[in-house]
Amino acid sequence: MRPRSLDEVVGQKHLLGQGSPLRVIASDSEGSAVSVILWGPPGTGKTTMAQAIAHTSGRRFVELSAVTAGIKDVRAVMERALNDRDLYDIATVLFLDEIHRFTKAQQDALLPGVENGWVTLIAATTENPSFSVISPLLSRSLLLTLESLSDADIAELLNRATSDPRGLAGAVELTEEGCDALVQLSSGDARRALTGLEAAAGSALALVDGGEGTAPTDALPQITAEIVSISVDRALLRYDKDGDQHYDVVSAFIKSMRGSDPDAAIHYLARMIEAGEDPRFIARRLMVHAAEDVGLADPQALTIAVAAAQATQLIGLPEARIPLAEATIYIATAPKSNAVISAIDAAISDVKAGRFGAVPKPLRDAHYPGAKKFGHGKGYRYPHSDPRGVLRQQYLPDEIASATYYNPTTHGNEREVSERLEKIRRITRGE
Repeated sequence: MRPRSLDEVVGQKHLLGQGSPLRVIASDSEGSAVSVILWGPPGTGKTTMAQAIAHTSGRRFVELSAVTAGIKDVRAVMERALNDRDLYDIATVLFLDEIHRFTKAQQDALLPGVENGWVTLIAATTENPSFSVISPLLSRSLLLTLESLSDADIAELLNRATSDPRGLAGAVELTEEGCDALVQLSSGDARRALTGLEAAAGSALALVDGGEGTAPTDALPQITAEIVSISVDRALLRYDKDGDQHYDVVSAFIKSMRGSDPDAAIHYLARMIEAGEDPRFIARRLMVHAAEDVGLADPQALTIAVAAAQATQLIGLPEARIPLAEATIYIATAPKSNAVISAIDAAISDVKAGRFGAVPKPLRDAHYPGAKKFGHGKGYRYPHSDPRGVLRQQYLPDEIASATYYNPTTHGNEREVSERLEKIRRITRGE
């Protein structure tokens, strides 16, 4: 069912309009030697577009996969392309699938051909090119981003494959409920949708052949939602633990907890678990978030996050999903404060900038021999000698004696901390 031309491609309308780079390359018009990098999730049409261009452009088409090709293969293509251009006036289109799997040296081998126009490169990747493609190649190519196919796009593909002679040729009937089920399970991946359709069609035909069908013998076997559930196990999560999907989902997980939305946080937790994310990584993020975004507004949050991390280490998945979920919900619903991280970052910033001075003499260690003759410890006032447990004394160096790093909020437990700290500073600093 792979489209034979760009006109048959479903979706990606933003890339396939008249005058678009892909249309220009496919038309074999003058000045169309621009190289492109196609970036998008699996099953959105990257290879399809490249092959459709191959059938319509009239150019010599060479396809390499970064999984199996090496530098020798790339150089051989470049030499052949240069000869074909100079001797026979034949242009070459090189389609390189999964370019993110190429090493830096392998990608460097592409540069002469791309820069000098020996080949028109069409590279495909499922990973963010900013992380996986070298800068010189990125700057010499046009980056085109493919979007996940919409539900309507997937439904159109499924119905086309059901009736088209290249597909099931009308051998089965795809019910509306069955189509909806396949759309839901595909997660915007055309390849997975068609694979699911093929499996469901096989099950529907097998049921009829086995005498288990309830429809009249002259009726077409139906692909229902029930048939789909029998044939297809579960939806495929688009999640690459080493790519941008990993960072996007983790980012959404943290921001949902920070935004106090436990439902969204649990959703992203489920996506990470189902995609095979290391539960210890999730536990580490929970601990960091509890300290960073909850802090002293609810000190119990860090305790629960640490307990969840320990439980995860001890019991593992699938049971570890429960303490991880408990910590996620607790943190999401806890009062929020970033006063702790703001305090330490501000202090570190001062130290890095050289805004610090000598430790006040009353606070210096006076226990080692000769310390007292230098005045170390002299004048130190013992807080427990005061009935309040606090007394006036300078703790910061002279140069930053008035610095304030920790500024508690009025959220949760920090409301009490704020009131108490205000009284303490009045005493210790004489404010």
